[in-house]
Amino acid sequence: MEGHSTEDILKAVSDSKSLDMFRSIAKGSVESEVLKETKGLSKKQYYLRMRQLLKVGLVQRSKGRFSLTCLGTVVYHAQLIVEKGVNNYWKLKAIDSIQSSAEIGEHERTKLIKTIIDDSGIENILVAQS
Repeated sequence: MEGHSTEDILKAVSDSKSLDMFRSIAKGSVESEVLKETKGLSKKQYYLRMRQLLKVGLVQRSKGRFSLTCLGTVVYHAQLIVEKGVNNYWKLKAIDSIQSSAEIGEHERTKLIKTIIDDSGIENILVAQS
């Protein structure tokens, strides 16, 4: 399982340019020339990042086009959830503050989450957490 640890996968998409390439591939099969031209990377930067994405099994190449593997699809959807969390940072921070400042019961906690969070995916994660 070399190159397939969670740490290696997160490292492969940890910088903004790699994540940008990964997102572009996730949105549809992309030719390598298009990626090289649109991402503003030197040839070396491009190949280094692409080699990492291939090595950890997030993307695959077929006839000069890149697409996500099944693992890549799972990681992409996890990245979307993280992005939603970041977009709701202040709402999540408010829930943390309210929870830590007062003893609230399970029902009140669930009601608070459903009132503040307007994303059902994030809401389900928080409700299931307790």
